[in-house]
Amino acid sequence: MNQPPENAVSIREATTCDIDTLVEYNSQLARETEGKELNRETLRAGLEVLLADSTKGKYLVAEISGKVVGQVMFTREWSDWRNGEFWWLQSVYIASHFRRQGIFKQLYQAIVERARARTDVVGIRLYVELQNKIAQSTYEQLGMQAAGYSVMETLELQNPDPA
Repeated sequence: MNQPPENAVSIREATTCDIDTLVEYNSQLARETEGKELNRETLRAGLEVLLADSTKGKYLVAEISGKVVGQVMFTREWSDWRNGEFWWLQSVYIASHFRRQGIFKQLYQAIVERARARTDVVGIRLYVELQNKIAQSTYEQLGMQAAGYSVMETLELQNPDPA
């Protein structure tokens, strides 16, 4: 029987068993990209809600030898103009020792395959920090392009955490 190579990447949906890793990776993501320290209790609660209700979104994780080394979450946005859904990629994180090895590309391709298998998904979007040129280059290499929009927001409507 053929065994996969020791460093083969496998992609799967995250489960509640992954929550500690998701908390850690999201905390590192906020620290690295925005210099923010997330409230881990709020983050854990948000992850628990999402993992319990797939209508809010889903996480895919990349594993090597049973260890989660990367993650991406996608959420859905309905477009009346296109009569379909956009899937928004969020919480993209690859553990530092595994970057620049094509792991995000595999996560992205898994999401694209899922989207193409449906008739109601019209596109995939994400937002990226304007200063994060490395991430922008990665996304462009995968065929993504700037959409011509700026993201604007109002925060702290009900949650006092500043993230």
